[in-house]
Amino acid sequence: METLENRLQKRIHASLYALLFLTGLLGLSVLLEGCTDKCDVTYRYTYFEPVYMSMEEIRTMAEVTVPQPMEQVGKIYYKDGILFINEPGKGIHLVDNHDPAQPRPLKFLQIPGNYDLAIRGNTLYADSYVDLVAFDVSNLEGIREVARLENIFNHYMVLGSFQNNDERVLTDFVQKSNVEIVESECGASVRPWGGILYDEGIALRYESLANFSAQAAIAPGQGSGSGVGGSMARFTINGTHLYLLNGADLQSINVSTPNAPIEGTRTTIGWDIETIFPYKQYLFIGSSSGMHIIDVSDRDAPVRLSTYAHVRSCDPVVVDDQYAYVTLRSGTMCQGFTNQLEVIDISNLAAPELLATYPMTNPHGLGLDGKLLFVCDGNDGLKAFDASDVYAINQRKLAHYKGIHAYDVIPFNDVLIMIGADGLFQYDYSDPKAIRLLSTLPLRR
Repeated sequence: METLENRLQKRIHASLYALLFLTGLLGLSVLLEGCTDKCDVTYRYTYFEPVYMSMEEIRTMAEVTVPQPMEQVGKIYYKDGILFINEPGKGIHLVDNHDPAQPRPLKFLQIPGNYDLAIRGNTLYADSYVDLVAFDVSNLEGIREVARLENIFNHYMVLGSFQNNDERVLTDFVQKSNVEIVESECGASVRPWGGILYDEGIALRYESLANFSAQAAIAPGQGSGSGVGGSMARFTINGTHLYLLNGADLQSINVSTPNAPIEGTRTTIGWDIETIFPYKQYLFIGSSSGMHIIDVSDRDAPVRLSTYAHVRSCDPVVVDDQYAYVTLRSGTMCQGFTNQLEVIDISNLAAPELLATYPMTNPHGLGLDGKLLFVCDGNDGLKAFDASDVYAINQRKLAHYKGIHAYDVIPFNDVLIMIGADGLFQYDYSDPKAIRLLSTLPLRR
């Protein structure tokens, strides 16, 4: 039987526990109050005001000019000895590359809001904000617009978010003034792209200004008779159709009559789709959450065969008969923290299987010619590997070009065409053990 003394001791202990609990709560509230004071910090930002234009005006602005200095480079495409190099948001540089040791700028095709391109026969297809535009490039001295599908892109991207407006589009951000903004460091007020929404536009911290590009902020990412595109492309030709990524959808365009494109079906894939790579009758679509394999044997009725899921990360892909090579990287929009090369067995397209993983620095585009694999590793430069043994790729590095930024590549006929933040670089890899630089076209600083 419990004694009176034991009951008293239990009550005392309970009272002490309650007192300690209340004291802890009081201390926590003081800490939280102090945190609130410390979290509200004033930062100096630079305000950027948005610039809008009507599509009616934009549709009159496509024209061919004399060669222009390259200030930024985006997507690349190679066709019949000519290099087509996208200047994000502005248009396409045409470069005579019949002699890769001496590339020669020819023309600049001004296309407002252009970020992607593909070519079938003598027709070049390019985006212009919400429109798809077709140009006849059979005569480079007389390039002309031959068709336009208006408002086909019902989504375009601004700072990683999809925007819609039937009357006007956002075409630029103009730096205006410095502002002081109070923000809470306890929360995640700064967006992944390095700033915040402010007033009618955006505001960036000082440390983000050097890396900010207004055109990049607005940016949305083969077959018979077509050219060759890079692994970062969002447009591709497969047979008689042009396929492009449009918001969450795979959009098909019938281009069997090149100068009369016909809008086809839309197949929903997912909102995080980024890149598209063709192989035989298949499309391999990279997304920030995985790789989708699409069968386009029936050009107007794409069928998803499978999805290989990976950790959240930016994801371009190239393939051969047996393997898919995927680079995963951390990025401002992808919000991932993984930087690696993955090799995936696709011998059974319905059940892709991860075979090997190799660490990288910040890999972007990649290219494959036979068993020769090229990886653009961002600021860590260009890397070349012998991929004949997929389980030992890291032990078979053939070359590493440091001191340059590498974004995407096209390996073709023993010549590697590479673009990055430093411009255009071309390499002769006819002897894989003695890869050598052929030429460069630097950007204007």
